[in-house]
Amino acid sequence: MPASLPNQSANFPIMLLSTLMLVLVSSSSMATSEGSFDREFEITWGQDGRARILNKGNLLNLSLDQASGSSIQSKNEYLFGRFDMQLKLVPENSAGTVTSFYLSSQGSAHDEIDFEFLGNLSGDPYVVHTNVFTRGGGGREQQFYLWFDPTADFHTYSIIWTPNRIILSVDGTTIREFKNLESIGVPYASKKPMRVYASIWNAEYWATRGGLIRTDWAQAPFTASYRKFSAQACIWASGKSSCSPTSTSSLSRIDLRDYIVEESIKWVQKHYMIYNYCTDAKKYPRGIPAECFVSGSTKHNLGSI
Repeated sequence: MPASLPNQSANFPIMLLSTLMLVLVSSSSMATSEGSFDREFEITWGQDGRARILNKGNLLNLSLDQASGSSIQSKNEYLFGRFDMQLKLVPENSAGTVTSFYLSSQGSAHDEIDFEFLGNLSGDPYVVHTNVFTRGGGGREQQFYLWFDPTADFHTYSIIWTPNRIILSVDGTTIREFKNLESIGVPYASKKPMRVYASIWNAEYWATRGGLIRTDWAQAPFTASYRKFSAQACIWASGKSSCSPTSTSSLSRIDLRDYIVEESIKWVQKHYMIYNYCTDAKKYPRGIPAECFVSGSTKHNLGSI
């Protein structure tokens, strides 16, 4: 692990993308949710006080101690949309902890889109662990460092899920794209509604340097904070979407040119990527997955890590 992060002098994507928004086309049938954790979520783990909704529903604190972690899930299910959450991660020694913000459907053959933040020793950078599950299968991990201290202040993490692609971004900077390549046999999350989840839990046997650094429970409780959740999305209820076929189609139009997405991904991969499943020949001895040779999020650095 490096003692410091790479030099940020080549920060073209950061400067440019920070002025742009990944905005889905507005639709009268698309629901917009903002703010209150009381209204939008229910506590599923940590009802004993480890999960606390504060500030009139505008702030969520999730805590982990040696006895238990905590989590929430959205009351609504969604089928496509944009989901934003601001997080401030556990400060100081957070080794062994995982803080998450993700979408997931139900069942063994579930779909899932993950942001997981792997804690570390004080002074070392967090690892942002991303993954995409389809039909119950994952294995599409990409990991990154961040270009800022995620424990010092809140930052916005976004999941944009459309019929054509999944985009993950940090403060408006695209770090990953996963395209719909069902036409060449790659499964895609296109049919199962998902809820929004947030959690903190103990993963000391794998989270920090592959489990080499265990959780120091003398530092507990470990607390991460969430605020400003927003969703511009199609709500799924009673087997139907709140969006019409026309507005669902419009979800694929993102107010951000493919060129800028590609340049951002190239920049992030060059400076901050630390693991890419598309370069892991040991994991895939029978051949790298097909999407790695097509999808814009993975093709740039094949063989370079």
